[in-house]
Amino acid sequence: MLIVHVFVHVKPDCVEAFKAASLENARHSVREPGIARFDVIQQTDDPTRFVLVEVYRTVEATGLHKETEHYARWRDAVAEMMAEPRASMKYANLFPADAGWDYPAGA
Repeated sequence: MLIVHVFVHVKPDCVEAFKAASLENARHSVREPGIARFDVIQQTDDPTRFVLVEVYRTVEATGLHKETEHYARWRDAVAEMMAEPRASMKYANLFPADAGWDYPAGA
């Protein structure tokens, strides 16, 4: 498992458009076999800041994700919405066990 947190700061007038594009990307991303989770979260005290929590089953799955049509649409749609370049940090899974990251049926 590889867990990536992507930190995003968007322009204030782009918050709703960023949310819409990111939720659409997430809905498609969770259907990829190499992705265990793909969460979009928004900071409560600053709604212009988001974190994407991407949980990949393998390192190779990160590359496959970036080859998808929905990722390309998201990347292009949000490029001009950024208040600053997005940043990411990579993490190794400790708990729950890898199988514990799966979405429940119907998510």
